[in-house]
Amino acid sequence: MNHDRKQEHLYESPIGTLRIVADDIAIRSITLEERQKSVDVQIAPESFSKPTPLIDETIRQLDQYFSKTRTTFDLPLDPEGTVFQKQVWAALRNIPYGQTRTYKEIAQAIDCPHGYRAVGLANNRNPIIIVIPCHRVIGSNGSLIGYRGGLSVKEELLKLEGAL
Repeated sequence: MNHDRKQEHLYESPIGTLRIVADDIAIRSITLEERQKSVDVQIAPESFSKPTPLIDETIRQLDQYFSKTRTTFDLPLDPEGTVFQKQVWAALRNIPYGQTRTYKEIAQAIDCPHGYRAVGLANNRNPIIIVIPCHRVIGSNGSLIGYRGGLSVKEELLKLEGAL
């Protein structure tokens, strides 16, 4: 994959400013702007430019999501992570819009039934929020726990989807 030409764009969403980072092939990250420093994908300021077709499509799909006219995303993704993290993130993409799963259920879905704490750590390191719906994972008792963007953002996304 050609990761030489990374582009980024700031997108004003109902939950705050999102930083979208893409290369010629795939979306690399979507993060809340204030959380960018904790993501490994670092971009020089001069890389801001006119959005590419992929970034334009990402913005279009995010707009549809926030206006409740899109329930799934169809974007090429290439998040950086370990094999285990990528397994968790793939399992998250199988959680339907408007539904939640527990950390334990995700651990079971990836054949690691006792790995719910590791699932929580992988969930927290998800570099592509919303599209990889880590906000749909909740505690076994139904509590909203462990969202990197803050519990108020997690609650807002789950309310948008009708899961709360």
